[in-house]
Order: sequence, then C-alpha cells, then structure tokens
Amino acid sequence: MIYRVDVRVVAPVNPTEVTERVADAVREVFPSATVREEPGEIIAEGHDLDHLSTLLHEQSILDTARREFFRRAGEDGFSFALKKQAASRGTVNFVVGTPDELGDVAVDVTVHKPSVAEYIDHVAPETVDGEPVE
Repeated sequence: MIYRVDVRVVAPVNPTEVTERVADAVREVFPSATVREEPGEIIAEGHDLDHLSTLLHEQSILDTARREFFRRAGEDGFSFALKKQAASRGTVNFVVGTPDELGDVAVDVTVHKPSVAEYIDHVAPETVDGEPVE
C-alpha cells in the first residue's frame, strides 16, 4: 500500500538548552525529516513515521502508541507529544499529564492516503499477547 502523509514536529528550545542538541533529539526519532531552526524552536517536516514505528516495535510499546494516536485522532490525521529528553536517547516516551518544564516534542501527522486508522495500523499494529498482528 502507498502511504501519503505529512509529519510536522515542533520542539521548543529554551535559553538553557543547546539548539543543536534539541535538533539531534528530533533527528533521533525522525531521521528522515528535514530539520530547521526557527527562533526559540526546532521544526522538522517529513513524510513518514518509519523510524518511529521501528522504535515502537523495539520498545514493545505498540499498544501504548495506538492508544495515544487514536486518543488525538481526527478525520485528517492525529497528533501526539514526546518527552524531549527521552527522544535525545532515541527512546519514545509519550507525554501523559502535565508537560515537561523544558517543553515537549509536539508531532502532528496529516494523513492523505489511506485512512487515518489504516495509517495508525501501519505504524503501530494491533497486538495479541504482545506480538504485532500485521
């Protein structure tokens, strides 16, 4: 199946942070995205969540990811937030509850093809006894 999506990642850069380290944290999770610096933030844009999907599989957190993706899913896409410090280590840690004091990595995914649910199934498939059903 052909997937067509737009991914936009925004991470704040606080005065106490090194901009390049924040950019590196974004690249750890979204290596195929084009990263640029704007005043006070890093913005990355891409067209896939392939590496994120690999990390979700490796960390065995597909059910958690599906729950987060569907929790903020709409007709045209979904969004989620990741902890910046975990991302700097190439680890996926979803933000639940209060935002981190350094700010979180906000991700917005617009799905053009196929449906939002089908794309979420592609990135984070359902599991049975912890094993992906693909």
